[in-house]
Amino acid sequence: MGAKLSGSGGGKYAVEANSEINVTPFVDVMLVLLIIFMVAAPMAAVNVKIALPNAVAKPSTNPPKPVYISIQPSGRLYIGDFNTDLAELGDTLRTQLGSKRSPEKERIYIRADKDVLYGDFMGVMNTLQDNGFYSVALVGEDKKD
Repeated sequence: MGAKLSGSGGGKYAVEANSEINVTPFVDVMLVLLIIFMVAAPMAAVNVKIALPNAVAKPSTNPPKPVYISIQPSGRLYIGDFNTDLAELGDTLRTQLGSKRSPEKERIYIRADKDVLYGDFMGVMNTLQDNGFYSVALVGEDKKD
């Protein structure tokens, strides 16, 4: 233990101001975290060696033809290239799909002009749902930069 030799005081328990940051607890915590990660990292890797089979699927000989509904700004509807109206949309779709394709599993692609009224678009969506076509995809144009 050392003694203070200068006469300026404060007594025997006076603590002088210390402006240095004590980094020892920070270093201790970082070393503990480093050890934890060094121990846990090898456990996260899969070490079981197996020979996986090839996952090459044969292409379908007769894939289903996609069904496109086009909506023009004027509100005219087309299934593929054939003109139809909203009242006949469900029946026309069933006729084109035939009996082998189920409406519940069939995906319908809707192509709508950007100037189509929202009410016209929702009319087509509601008609499709009323007729059992629940899988609907919206087609947009890729943005080229």
